[in-house]
Amino acid sequence: MNTDRIALVTGGSGGIGQSVVERLAADGFAVAVHYAGNRAKADALAERLAESGHRAIAVGGDVADENAMAAAFDATEEAFGGIDVVVNTAGIMILGPVATFDLDALDRMHRTNIRGTFVVSQLAATRLRAGGALINVSTSQTRLQHPTYGAYAASKAAVEGLTMVLARELRGKDITVNAVAPGPVATPLFLDGKDEETIARLAALPPLERLGQPEDIGEVVAFLAGPARWINGQVLFANGGIA
Repeated sequence: MNTDRIALVTGGSGGIGQSVVERLAADGFAVAVHYAGNRAKADALAERLAESGHRAIAVGGDVADENAMAAAFDATEEAFGGIDVVVNTAGIMILGPVATFDLDALDRMHRTNIRGTFVVSQLAATRLRAGGALINVSTSQTRLQHPTYGAYAASKAAVEGLTMVLARELRGKDITVNAVAPGPVATPLFLDGKDEETIARLAALPPLERLGQPEDIGEVVAFLAGPARWINGQVLFANGGIA
């Protein structure tokens, strides 16, 4: 049990984010549940964890706004005394062919996925305590390269590049920096707008022949946040074995 460890999870009220929050809390972490727009959901999650004996608070802010996120880091430190783990699950996914992709949508997605990840990573680089971990979230689409995922995969390829470089820039700090690249995971974000045939086809892609569950990603994050101190500067593809 990591009873003296503190984590800040961006997008903590979302599908994967919520699973990460619950998994880290189960491991004994005090957790700051970050939200951008859904304060009620983040508050409810933090309250539910507190009622179960865990330490949890909700913190808000646009991940791409450096001042708002500095305030979220401040609030976490003030509540718990420091930050040991930052998990960057906040992100948006907009799909469409490259040839006709709306550039305003591209800018909106890249603001959250690239600038937001950069802002949070920048803060983590200066705020994490020794022995800490930064875990960013990419996507298996950087490897799978399915049609309509071009803009999204481009934003997440940037996340992977940032993660690799930052791991090396933090030499001597005893801080690990890694990324998790999920495959298809049964979250509202993923399932929205897909018919049953599409979902079944995607579920058949992994050799395990099922969609990932948010808890599957939570397990990988908990590994990187806790015992996996010799894994650094890596992208872990958590996708059930999709080639």
